[in-house]
Amino acid sequence: MLSLFRYNKLRLSCVSVYNIFLLIMFKVINSCTRLASYANKYTNKAKVFYNFKCLASFTKRDYSSSLDMSIGLSDEVKEFQLLALDFAKKELEPNMQKWDEQGHFPVDVIKRSANLGFGGLYCDEKYGGTGLSRLATSVIFEALSTGCVSTTAYISIHNMVAWMVDSFGNEKQKNKWLPSLTAMEKLSSYCLTEPGSGSDAAALITSAKQDGDNYILNGSKSFISGATVSDVYLVMVRTGKEGPKGISTLLVEKNTPGLTFGKSEVKLGWKSQPTGIVNFEDCVVPVENRIGPAGSGFNIAMKGLNGGRINISSTSLGGAQKSFEHARDHLSVRKAFGKELLHNQYLQYRMAEMATKITSSRFLVRQAAQAMDEKHPNAPALCAMAKLHATDNCFDVCNSALQMFGGYGYLCEYPVQQFVRDVRVNQILEGTNEIMRLVIARDTLY
Repeated sequence: MLSLFRYNKLRLSCVSVYNIFLLIMFKVINSCTRLASYANKYTNKAKVFYNFKCLASFTKRDYSSSLDMSIGLSDEVKEFQLLALDFAKKELEPNMQKWDEQGHFPVDVIKRSANLGFGGLYCDEKYGGTGLSRLATSVIFEALSTGCVSTTAYISIHNMVAWMVDSFGNEKQKNKWLPSLTAMEKLSSYCLTEPGSGSDAAALITSAKQDGDNYILNGSKSFISGATVSDVYLVMVRTGKEGPKGISTLLVEKNTPGLTFGKSEVKLGWKSQPTGIVNFEDCVVPVENRIGPAGSGFNIAMKGLNGGRINISSTSLGGAQKSFEHARDHLSVRKAFGKELLHNQYLQYRMAEMATKITSSRFLVRQAAQAMDEKHPNAPALCAMAKLHATDNCFDVCNSALQMFGGYGYLCEYPVQQFVRDVRVNQILEGTNEIMRLVIARDTLY
């Protein structure tokens, strides 16, 4: 009787395991079916799904953790997040440190990201864009940045230029420029900052004087990502009187006579993309290359920067998330005083603070992105809040992660030091965090 009982118990256990196996297989098949339906839905994004390998290859996500990057996202956005994470894991992360050491600009890898629809993420599908929301775009840039912050930052700048053409260009300009930009057949750079005007963008002095059907450009732009390599430069120039209403937007192609470049700057971080001065000396640009009416350039620039602040904050999030994971993995194997550091209560508290900074930053960034999607009147202030909070706190997370490594964190062999260097500049560009405080104060105090 006892043997029969044991036999029946064993048989029931096997049946339970078999049922669980069938349930898992059903969910896998269901996920693949849903992926196929999305691939059919997005004709311009058919190449986006990377041959459906991402679900099989990306297995490290911790769904039980409050740091799960997919919390609160729709199924559709989660699929794009998986694509970006898979691309980051395969194409960016294995090369991140090598590109940093060699100062290599990975044009081939950047252009391959266009096969996933990442060349015109929030551009109209009619012109080859992917037609995603700002929220989905933020999620993608965060995911890509887990592999390389610097390279993702350039992709985000290229996307901002494409969006400006899509949003403010006429039909002829959209048909001419967008297909090659969204496919990343041509790469682009954004030119606003000058040697004498950074935060005070309305004080720019690069001039564009109209001469018949052309503008004659003279002046310089500084700290331009992609300088010397990008094919198209979206340039803010002065076509009228002093102040913001005298600024216009022009597209300048790389081989235009009178367009030259200074030396590539030697930077603390962002070493996988060239940064330098772009010079214009009697540079002739057709009037038909002006995006939007004359005098509308400052408004275009500010609207672009609102989204740029979300994008750049998203890259800080990706860097902080990955730095946290590196620190957690290190603490789980590094021993001191007879036990793994992960069991040290002080370090647990520090990690808890880091996790809270990442999560609060993520929520604020995504709220601001959603406000942009909804065209909420307070979206600019929310974008400023998101950038201020996320870039400050995510830098703190990366820096704390380095501290967790002790002396090893200071060695270039370990990637956490690169995340520290690469996210630091995010507190400066797209409007310094001091300017973000000013934007927030004006919105909330007056």
